[in-house]
Amino acid sequence: MARGRGNAEQGADPVDWVTRTADLALRHAETVNGGTLPDVVTCASGISPSGPIHLGNLREFLTVHFVAEEIRRRGINVRHLHSWDDYDRFRKVPAGVDAAWNEHIGRPLSAVPDPTGEFPSWAERYKAPLRAALAEMGCEMVEVSQTEMYAAGTYRQEILTAIRKRSEIETVMARYRTKKAEPAEGEEPLDPTAEEDGDDAGHGATEDLARFPYKPYCRGCGRDTVTLTSYDDTTTDLAYTCDVCGGSFVTNVATQDEGKLVWKVDWPMRWTFEGVHFEPGGVDHASPGSSYTVGKEIVGPIFGGAAPSFVGYSFVGVAGMPKMSSSKGGVPTAAEALRILEAPILRWLYVRRQPKQAFNVDFGQEVLRLYDEWDALTKKAAIPEKRDAAVLAWERASSTAAAGALPVPSVVVPFRMLSSVADVTAGSREITARTVGATEADLEPRLNKAATWITDYVDPDDRTTVRETADAARLAALSEDEELWLRQLLDRLPDSFADGDEVSNLIYGVPKLARGLTLEDAPTDQVKADQKAFFKLLYELLVAAERGPRLPTLFAALGPDRVRELLTPPS
Repeated sequence: MARGRGNAEQGADPVDWVTRTADLALRHAETVNGGTLPDVVTCASGISPSGPIHLGNLREFLTVHFVAEEIRRRGINVRHLHSWDDYDRFRKVPAGVDAAWNEHIGRPLSAVPDPTGEFPSWAERYKAPLRAALAEMGCEMVEVSQTEMYAAGTYRQEILTAIRKRSEIETVMARYRTKKAEPAEGEEPLDPTAEEDGDDAGHGATEDLARFPYKPYCRGCGRDTVTLTSYDDTTTDLAYTCDVCGGSFVTNVATQDEGKLVWKVDWPMRWTFEGVHFEPGGVDHASPGSSYTVGKEIVGPIFGGAAPSFVGYSFVGVAGMPKMSSSKGGVPTAAEALRILEAPILRWLYVRRQPKQAFNVDFGQEVLRLYDEWDALTKKAAIPEKRDAAVLAWERASSTAAAGALPVPSVVVPFRMLSSVADVTAGSREITARTVGATEADLEPRLNKAATWITDYVDPDDRTTVRETADAARLAALSEDEELWLRQLLDRLPDSFADGDEVSNLIYGVPKLARGLTLEDAPTDQVKADQKAFFKLLYELLVAAERGPRLPTLFAALGPDRVRELLTPPS
């Protein structure tokens, strides 16, 4: 097996959490396969498409993606297998959706209509934008629909095995049930109506079926709101009544596919069925009594398999917002983040931190600093002798084994400059590109993201509004110093702002000239005070505010004619 990267201090490649996690996954794959690597190493992810797949959910996908990428780069055959848990029940109607959708509570997500009618189902509505975002980020995966798997009878034998060994399952469940562990989002107790301290399940007519490991969807109304009344081990007939529609039915588990295993049994079943070698989960999935700890004890005795190598990941939030819940709606998604962040930068936010580290994605002014930090790291990555763990994270974020390098601008202009110009030009891509001296194509995808950020994410009160006409009253009331500063500026203002340094030197140099110095002289304390007052005057006359974008950027965006128009005193 290809082992981990060496110590950077010894001249070898740097090491990060992806390296170490891939090492553990491969070592585990060797162990469970009898000492040799399997033909295909399986790294798995899974999620219930119950609502917008938010930035916290994205960590599930990207954690697996980065580990699979590292294994692939070592020349090992690997697949990222993603399970859509679209056979999970529809739990509640989120805000903004017609209350009539309460009718569908308890039905599989794949059987609930999309309120807009745009997609075949509720589940598909929330898969679609995530698929598009993952494609933009270069994440490839093999997708599995659990609705299709269960409906096709794929798991029949595994279901029968779980039912046959239900007493053994209940023994494990009962041991953890005393801990009263809360189920993680997406998982459920064996039965939500079951008492915590009930008797162990037995076989026969008096069996307590509340903790039966399999639950059918009602044949009459399609909901899982059923109470099991009997099970015959010989015939595999499972009888139930529906608490909502009142119907009574019998499903034959060996020949009919009308339900699913409960989550804590379903997950270890799939580990074995799919041959999973690595799968992450939220840290709550690994807490006492939760999914992974219970699954580890069930998977061998019940299904004959082994739990995968596991890493728990922590919460990802959004600055200024409470913890995200996909079932509540109105939460930032990967698609939303990609409106303002280049794909490599969004990937970088996740790969540069260990999974156990919680962090926030900030859609506010922090975006400016984030782009600056990324651009600085990009320059560092171009110097081979500076390759370290930070550069390794940059490399993982910037490209994939299948897609190669992800799209970045061919001409890199600081995001803060693009957004400042876009601010002044009301988000015009064309004028922004012309102002910074590049074509729109050369600036994409950053140009579009900067314009989107400034127009859609920055508070309108923080936006810059250029005056439509000169402030005649203020220009008529200039002090002697102010009049001199404007005259010095307008007399030397070039006909073109193509040379940014020339314009910048002039703006900063006007107060020097007014005090008898040259543009090249160092500013005195008096000049510094004058510069502060001069800059305030310019902002007041150009954008009716005390501050705004950097003045050289503002000048470049407005152009010489507009600057002269707004700064020229009346005759």
